[in-house]
Amino acid sequence: MLKITPYLGILVLIVSIGGLWYPALGYFVLLIFAAIFLISPFRGRWFCGNLCPRGSFADFWVSKISKKKKIPGILRSLWVRLPVFLLMMGFMGYRISSIVGTLNTFEKIGMVLVTMCIVTTAIAVLLGSYLSPRTWCSFCPMGTAQSLLGGKRHQLQLEKDKCISCKKCEKVCPMQLKVCQNETKPDCIKCGRCVSVCPKDALHF
Repeated sequence: MLKITPYLGILVLIVSIGGLWYPALGYFVLLIFAAIFLISPFRGRWFCGNLCPRGSFADFWVSKISKKKKIPGILRSLWVRLPVFLLMMGFMGYRISSIVGTLNTFEKIGMVLVTMCIVTTAIAVLLGSYLSPRTWCSFCPMGTAQSLLGGKRHQLQLEKDKCISCKKCEKVCPMQLKVCQNETKPDCIKCGRCVSVCPKDALHF
């Protein structure tokens, strides 16, 4: 991960709390969307593990109160992820379209984005504290979009002849992926923790 990654979580609080008084802060969410769609076709979910404020919030804040249980497999399935994506995007599109042309349009749209940030952060904190810090990330709409756009790009590579199956990589993986299996991992967030902890340098991007 980047040196700045641990500090990005504060942006979630700035938008969620500060946005109640300054709705324009909600437009920061649009900057996040833009960055995601620019990066994901080339690096998959790299943004999630390195630049995502909520991901940082989960890793370095929510993890302190998390029970660190196993993330239910059903949450990773498209049967959950696609409906969540469509619901969130549909709600945002509907609210914004109903606001355009009214008084204080700029601030009202900003408040819609702030509300989205508050709701998704609340869900992330609840699931992250009860299960695993990155539970929300397993079905996050933006994570799903990144997996679909570039899930096969910038893949983690495993040198089987070096691997000693110590499973240290899987213990530190925030997404609870099967790192030791040499297969495409569209939900790998490229945080590099598995690479750093491997005693045999068997992993690399």
